[in-house]
Amino acid sequence: MLITIISTAAAAVIITAVLGFALIPWLRKLKFGQTILDIGPAWHKKSKQGTPTMGGMMFVVGTTAAITIGMILLAVNGLLGTDELALKDMAGVISVFAAAFFFGFIGFIDDFIKVKKKQNEGLTAMQKIIMQVLVIAAFFTARVISGDTSTVIKFPFIGELDLWYFYYIIMGLGILYIVNAVNLTDGIDGLCSSVTFVYMIAFAVISAMLGFAGYTIIAVATAGGCLGFLIWNWKPAKVFMGDTGSMYLGGMVAMLGIALHVEVLMVIAAAVYIWEALTVLIQMTYFKITHGKRLFKMTPIHHSFELRGWKEQKIVIVFSAIGAVAGTAAVLLVNGI
Repeated sequence: MLITIISTAAAAVIITAVLGFALIPWLRKLKFGQTILDIGPAWHKKSKQGTPTMGGMMFVVGTTAAITIGMILLAVNGLLGTDELALKDMAGVISVFAAAFFFGFIGFIDDFIKVKKKQNEGLTAMQKIIMQVLVIAAFFTARVISGDTSTVIKFPFIGELDLWYFYYIIMGLGILYIVNAVNLTDGIDGLCSSVTFVYMIAFAVISAMLGFAGYTIIAVATAGGCLGFLIWNWKPAKVFMGDTGSMYLGGMVAMLGIALHVEVLMVIAAAVYIWEALTVLIQMTYFKITHGKRLFKMTPIHHSFELRGWKEQKIVIVFSAIGAVAGTAAVLLVNGI
């Protein structure tokens, strides 16, 4: 199993990194440059304006190839199994990847509209939400058809709670939150890919501890894809992942936790993403209540640290460290479910 994991991760890193040599010049030729939002720090317009975007296609392709390689190796080595439970797990793996892919496709449409119109507005918020809800509904439908009808939430060392049909509503809203929270985390060079790398390492360990080889492959492939992308995305970034990449990663982050039925551990490990999005919600609410006052210098919160003088690299390292602590806490709680 270890050789399969290493091979999968290596394939994701290499394929993603090598794709940068072809994709980035192609994006430059097409003039698919990023239009910087006015809500970010003013200096971003000078330093980041025009940097190629939609680079997330690199790790979408890289992780797809790596997951395929990993699953083939599992089958060849007899680690996948052929019984009914193994087939159910395979259906789960496919549903996780498919959901993440279609979230990424929504991001691709959003990015494409932005670059073609040379503006920072693509799909409207409502259009994104409707499309995301359709993906979530398809994901849950596929899970139920494959036999996964559990609506139980497991609380480590406490017990279980059956939410019945309310499970799909609550978890659907949770998926919406996390996917868009991951998207918000993509605001400075290397941040989203670094935090997601740490998250996926934690979930690779969690899925391995629970005995789900297929989900372990997905996690290590995504971690490898993030690492390969960081070669091009570390400050100063040669390419941005765009919504194509951040929504794909958001889908992976959310769907792995739901598919493994470790929803509480997912929330713990996703602390950085949740914090980022929560600061935006708090800022908006406070702004409306106080008629124009702001609680934070700028949100998402990583921009606030920028305005306090933190270098982008420092923010990436600190946020990734927080993610590592949260991921470790989630891993330590696995035996309690």
